[in-house]
Amino acid sequence: MRSFEASARIDAPPDVVWDVLTDVGSWRDWDSGVDRVDGRVALGERLTIHATMIRSRPFSVTVTELRPREGMRWQAGLPFRLAVIERTYHLDQQDDGGTVVTVREDHTGPLAFLLGRTTPDLNPSFRQFCAGLKAAAERRAAQASP
Repeated sequence: MRSFEASARIDAPPDVVWDVLTDVGSWRDWDSGVDRVDGRVALGERLTIHATMIRSRPFSVTVTELRPREGMRWQAGLPFRLAVIERTYHLDQQDDGGTVVTVREDHTGPLAFLLGRTTPDLNPSFRQFCAGLKAAAERRAAQASP
């Protein structure tokens, strides 16, 4: 199994972070690692991510779990679960009203090693994603407060 993960402490409540996170059409506005995302975040829906890191190969996923203001799970991979890519987004509300967001991707299955040949180290792009999400959510929270 190969895994990638990044987290960030965001000074905004989970509902604000969730709104920014699930507005995938605006990701390119705050994450320079994303050219665009096609689709919408809804259970069973398919999303296609056009990342700057691999412009020649968009990445399609299916939303397999959706827990508003708490987290979501996306999956992709080879038929018969020979290789599974599972990406999770977890929001953890803090006692002070802030949120810790964690993005994690796991590659599993008997042929998961094949993914390693074509998938670069995603940790730097996940850290960049978390930093962008933090900035966008904190900006939105500041605009919403009196």
